Amino acid sequence: MRFFSKLKDGLKKTKSSVISQVESVLKSFSKIDEELFDQLEELLIMGDVGVATSQKICSLLKDRVKKDGVKDPSLIYGLLEKILAEILSGKSELNLSTKPSIVLVVGVNGVGKTTTIGKLADRLKNDGKKVILAAADTFRAAAIDQLEIWAKRSGADIVKHNEGSDPAAVIFDAISAAKARNCDVVLCDTAGRLHNKKHLMDELFKINKIISRELPNADKEILLVLDATTGQNAVNQAKEFKNVTDLTGVILTKLDGTAKGGIVISIKEELGIPVKFVGVGEQIDDLQPFDSDSFAKALFEKDNNN
Repeated sequence: MRFFSKLKDGLKKTKSSVISQVESVLKSFSKIDEELFDQLEELLIMGDVGVATSQKICSLLKDRVKKDGVKDPSLIYGLLEKILAEILSGKSELNLSTKPSIVLVVGVNGVGKTTTIGKLADRLKNDGKKVILAAADTFRAAAIDQLEIWAKRSGADIVKHNEGSDPAAVIFDAISAAKARNCDVVLCDTAGRLHNKKHLMDELFKINKIISRELPNADKEILLVLDATTGQNAVNQAKEFKNVTDLTGVILTKLDGTAKGGIVISIKEELGIPVKFVGVGEQIDDLQPFDSDSFAKALFEKDNNN
């Protein structure tokens, strides 16, 4: 399956850095004891799973081992895969049943936000949806120009104003255009100025007020784009954005370029925010819907030569 092979390739660095070491540790023990769990916990923390989440995973492992009467350390490998899949499961699909629905994409500059919006537009178009892009990151002229390129590439309509315009006005015009053109999804870019939280809060409040007024019954997704290569810093960004807006999901970019794929688990467990898409390459179709079972399998599936 092409999707799974892309995901598996995208997780190679995480797998070789973290999961291969887990396998080595399990092979070095002849019995299951506290030292084994301590080493596993340390490896998970080093793999950017986070301290609290790593402790919870090891606690769940202990309970499962005791409940199932497991004596062989090698069997922990499979148990760990199941536990991670369970932690990551739930609410990973987009909820876009109304016409139009609205997707608000947030994130700091430099995480690949505008590119991700372009890839998401292409995916929605391929699913048969008519998409309109709202270039509401008016703080950077480059963001507007970049989104226009992606609009042409994906075949989506775009609504834009001049640099420095009111982002809420752009959203208003995009919603009006979506209604007039019978569009399925309004996909909105926003400015990523987390260093000025007051300004960001005010901006998002205005945008949400426009959406609530113009599309009161529409399905709305607020998706946070995070750069997987930044590890725990991405988790901290998620915490900050969660404080200023009601996030419905996370899109994790650049997963193929890092050994820090463990932050997927940390984000889901510590913040309760589901991961909805992962970026596993540079191509337009490399934005993949997140599936917990496939993610865990891609991490833990042993190579044929093992």
